[in-house]
This record gives sequence, C-alpha cells and structure tokens, in this order.
Amino acid sequence: MNEPASPLPRAFRLIVTGGGTGGHTYPALTAVRTLQARLAADSRALDVLWIGTPDGLEARVAPTEGIPFKTVATGKIRRAANPLKMISPANVKDMARVPLGVAQARKIIGEFRPDVVLATGGYVAVPAGLATRMCRRPLVLHEQTVRLGLANRKLAGSAARIAVSSESTLPLLPESVRSSAVVTGNPVRPEVLTGHADRAVAALGVNGFDRRLPTLYVTGGAQGAQQINDVIRDALPWLLERANVVHQCGPANVEALRGRAAALPAELAGRYYLTPFVGPELRDVLALADVVVSRSGAGTLAELTALGKPAVFVPLASSAGNEQAHNARHLEETGAAVALLGDVTPERLQDALGPLLTDPARRTAMAERARLHGRPDAADRLVDVLLSAASG
Repeated sequence: MNEPASPLPRAFRLIVTGGGTGGHTYPALTAVRTLQARLAADSRALDVLWIGTPDGLEARVAPTEGIPFKTVATGKIRRAANPLKMISPANVKDMARVPLGVAQARKIIGEFRPDVVLATGGYVAVPAGLATRMCRRPLVLHEQTVRLGLANRKLAGSAARIAVSSESTLPLLPESVRSSAVVTGNPVRPEVLTGHADRAVAALGVNGFDRRLPTLYVTGGAQGAQQINDVIRDALPWLLERANVVHQCGPANVEALRGRAAALPAELAGRYYLTPFVGPELRDVLALADVVVSRSGAGTLAELTALGKPAVFVPLASSAGNEQAHNARHLEETGAAVALLGDVTPERLQDALGPLLTDPARRTAMAERARLHGRPDAADRLVDVLLSAASG
C-alpha cells in the first residue's frame, strides 16, 4: 500500500507596508526577494501582500514585481518649524483619514493572517502598523536613516523588532524600545553589487575617456537635481582636466547641458558623457566610478558604502526631517565621505573633489572608511529578523 504523500510545508505569509518614495519602497522589495529565495531553498513558498497608497511609488513597483497590492486611506503630515503651524486645515483633514485607514488595514490583515508584517516607513505604514497591533500579529519596523522617521517613531512602541541601518541609531531610540532594536543595515539591490567597469565603457560608448584619469559619476536621482547640475556645469572645464565625467542629469536638463558641452575643447568634450537617466547599466557605471557626487538619501548611502565608493554628498535641503544632511554628516564625521551643506558653489565643489581626483591614496583611504559603514548582507540580516519575529 502506497504511503500518502507528505503535505507540502505551509507557505510563509508576509505583509509589507510602506512606500511613497524609493527610499521606503526598494528596501522592502529587496527584503521580499531575499525572503522568497531563502524559503525556496527550503522548498517553501512565500505569500506576500503589499499595503500602500494608490499614488505612491509602491503602487507601480509591487504589481510590476507580481506582488498583490491593496490600498488604505492615510494622511500626510505637512511639517513646519513652528508646531502651531502644523495644526493646519490640510493636516487636520488628512489626520481624520487615519482611523478609516486603520479600519481598512485591520480588515486586510485579519483576512490575510500574516506570519509577520514588515513596515518600512512612509505615511501608509501608520494605519497598517496600528492595525497589525490590533490584530495581534508581529510587526517589524525597518528604518533606513540615522534617525527614526515620523511613521516609525509613531509605531516603535508597537513593534516586536526594530531593524535599523546604523549603530549610531541605537542611542537615539527611546530607552523603552532599545531592547527590541537590531542593526541590520539598509537592504541593497543585489544586482548593484555585480557591476564591471569594462561593461560600462562598452555600454556607454565612452571611447574618448582617458583611462589614466579617475572617473567621476554625478547623479541627482531619476529627475536630476538642479542644484547639482548647475554647479557641475560651472565647474565642468576644471573637472574634465582632472577626470572623466559620467553625468546623469535628468530629462529636463539635457539640452542646456549639451549646449555647455558643445563649447568645450574636443579633448575635454570626449571625457564628458551626459545622459538623462541611467538604467540597467547603473551597476556597471558604479563599478567604473572612482568618485561619486550625489544626493545623500538612505538608499544611495547604502549602495555607495556597500561598494566602498568615495563620495561628495550634496544633501537635499527639503528632505523630511533634514535626513539627508544627517546622513551625509554621519559619514563625513568618520572620513567616509564629504558633505557639502548650505550654498554649494563651484569653488566649494572643487575644494572637495580636488584632493580625491588627484590623490589615489586619499581615494583609497576614503573607500576603506566608507566600506566600514556598508552592509551588503543587510537584506539577509533583515530576513533573519522577520523569521525570528514570526516564530515568536
């Protein structure tokens, strides 16, 4: 008589909540991919559901990745230096939506019955996190920046575990929740770590580059950064005498910068590659780069430190809670980067870049210090926390 087939192991059930920006969305996506691979190695499946907002980045990313997606109502806090100004009609109206979002999330969580809920920040994490507590499911928070974001501060007391990206975050946590905190780092897309410089040269067709010179990669994010573009434009001849430059400028800035490049001497112009955006070849461009100029969002810092790239950061002044300035200062304090705060002029940029472009030993020293902050295994560490929280 044949033995009955043993039942397949039950699928692990995960709810992800968070988004609005890439800084909250991509670490969550990387954690999902890593957990899926870990479970598959044990012949287990992952059932995952993403709770987000209809107009956040996560609304596009989750379906593209084949992840079921549901939305809940949420409210946005419009920050102001004066606390009284935060009691605005728009804030009051939005905060009134949070109870509805909690009720909607509670229904979703009650029906899905997740083993664990991962919240990565953003306004949508608040109603979903509060509903997780009401449903008595374990909640894991992940914080990408040095200081807890507003959503994670609100949810810290409800979390089974708080995964943070930096050791320096621990003393900033309320004492009552420090025992639940663990340093994982910020998950980095694994493909970013697999680049090859020669592939970038071939993909970009930068045959005019002088490989005896270092290569500078300048990026302001997908839309470009006017502040960075302007200062690079004004410093361009100086830069090209010392380096090859790959400049990702955003689609709105290409024509003006092309006009500037057209006025360069032919030898310098051959060392300048201008592009509105960098796509799948990003990993190879990063491998080619000896120095990077960029904003200092949490995801950028995680990638550059995991790769050990010397960087000059120009923080976005309007970032929530001024987090980009805190991120940049944190690395600068240990010699792992240079932070340009306030008014950034061509002269200040040249002062910051000059020693890095002309002194290979200085680049190497900064790269080593940057690598000390990098955690290329952050996604695996976060998955360890999720599995631990799920098992109680």
